[in-house]
Amino acid sequence: MTTTDETTKPGASGLTETRLPLPGVLRPWFVDAAFTSVDGELREPFTHVPDAVTKMVVRVEENGRRDVLVVGPRTRASYHASKRLASCVQLRLGPGAARPLLGVPAVDLVGKVALLGDFPGDHARQLADELLPLEPERVVPHLTETLPERLAPADPARTELLRAAVEAMSTDAGRLPVGVRELAGHLAVSERQLRNLFTDGVGVSPKHYARIARVRHILTHARSAPETPWAQLATATGYYDQSHMTADFRTLMGVPPTSFFTGRLPEAQPCQAYRRA
Repeated sequence: MTTTDETTKPGASGLTETRLPLPGVLRPWFVDAAFTSVDGELREPFTHVPDAVTKMVVRVEENGRRDVLVVGPRTRASYHASKRLASCVQLRLGPGAARPLLGVPAVDLVGKVALLGDFPGDHARQLADELLPLEPERVVPHLTETLPERLAPADPARTELLRAAVEAMSTDAGRLPVGVRELAGHLAVSERQLRNLFTDGVGVSPKHYARIARVRHILTHARSAPETPWAQLATATGYYDQSHMTADFRTLMGVPPTSFFTGRLPEAQPCQAYRRA
């Protein structure tokens, strides 16, 4: 398997995530792909951080059981402990890809984990049948060979508009999310149209997307530069002050930043069972 950018997720000893090259022909539906494997038991609780992205997951457990799942956007963090070993390929859907690929808007997937084969679209059920028996290294090549021939991308103009909006509401080094009103004016749409665009194509409102983006930025920056004072990080991430950042972090992560980064986490729960779509 050809791989790049190998990284191990912090806080989950034994859990390794390896980025996979994503061919350009899959870009209308996916933004990236990764292979996750477990080396021995997960000796620490692991965290699912908030993430306004829908994922398609091809999972193989230690006992040989296989699932093809859809994991919807997460608006709050969750903490899990599991001794069950598994490996999986995760593909992150691009903004606006849920409806053409799965037959449902992204808002219907928020907080849910469901079997791909249970979705209403014929493409989803066919894809589930094809991916289920595949070894992990064959998942991306199979999608590359079959998906572009059978499934038309979503409306290009709408997708381009949505992806531009998502980019503008993201938080990266040296760039903060723009305001909803400002973004709507820049894209020449009404604020209501912008909210509907996000709800259908991403699953959350523009404001909630920006909140998740800021908290994810804090998680990344605090790990890579732990010496940065909280007040400085708050300002750099677009918060009014440190109190604003702490309150937002607590709401989305369940604990304040100091507790999270010193390992004082909420009680770990069993992994969420999938539910019918």
